[in-house]
Amino acid sequence: MKKVALVVFVAFLCGLTLWNCKEKKVVIDPAIASSDEALFKAGQSYIKKDPEKALLYFRQVIDSFPKSFYAQRAKLAIADSYFQKKDEGSMILAASEYREFIALYPYSPSASYAQYQIGMTSFKNALQPGRDQAKTTQALAEFKKVVANYPLSEEAKLAQEKISECEERLATQDFLIAVFYYKSSALKASTGRLAEILTNYPSFTRMDEVYFYLADSYYKWGKRSESVPYFTKLVSDYPNSKFVKKAQERLRELEKNAPKPKE
Repeated sequence: MKKVALVVFVAFLCGLTLWNCKEKKVVIDPAIASSDEALFKAGQSYIKKDPEKALLYFRQVIDSFPKSFYAQRAKLAIADSYFQKKDEGSMILAASEYREFIALYPYSPSASYAQYQIGMTSFKNALQPGRDQAKTTQALAEFKKVVANYPLSEEAKLAQEKISECEERLATQDFLIAVFYYKSSALKASTGRLAEILTNYPSFTRMDEVYFYLADSYYKWGKRSESVPYFTKLVSDYPNSKFVKKAQERLRELEKNAPKPKE
């Protein structure tokens, strides 16, 4: 009987106590424990001065009132708390919490926000062109989901802006690699990379350079007839480009050396 009484007593205490993995406990008033709103507001009050304690309150809201409106807010608050720490480990946790939110509350008005934030967890840690672009690629895929799944949301507009930024980074990465191939006389590789930029990233801001290096790669490769459309495009569409003069020289040379039609 004593053992049974002890178990009951411990169970009662667990109802009033929040624990985390560091064995930190928070004893809460039964009046607060019985209210989803009170628990959530208690968590909010600690979010800046004691984030770990705040998370305990938020998780209690979710555990005790899983279908509550405040459970949704608590789930987002947990995800946002991890996101605000900014380090890579916390971003992974934040992305996981945002994904769980969408899975639990797919029709919530905040689902678009959660999806956008998933993209931001990768975007925030993406490296500049010239370095590994895995995070940029991940962010791009997640932002595209915002536009596809929540096209009328405010987050869709923000995601579209981020999509442009991601594509600019990826295009720059491909461009740098292509120019390296060009300067190394790996002309088949440079034409392949540059042609992919034309197809995949039509809004790339350095498109005049893409046209020049693509045209000149064909020119140096001996495929001079294939270079003409790209030199011409550069001259006609980007008259202020620093590469126009060189392109015009190439075109004059190609015209001069073109086989004359038979009479």
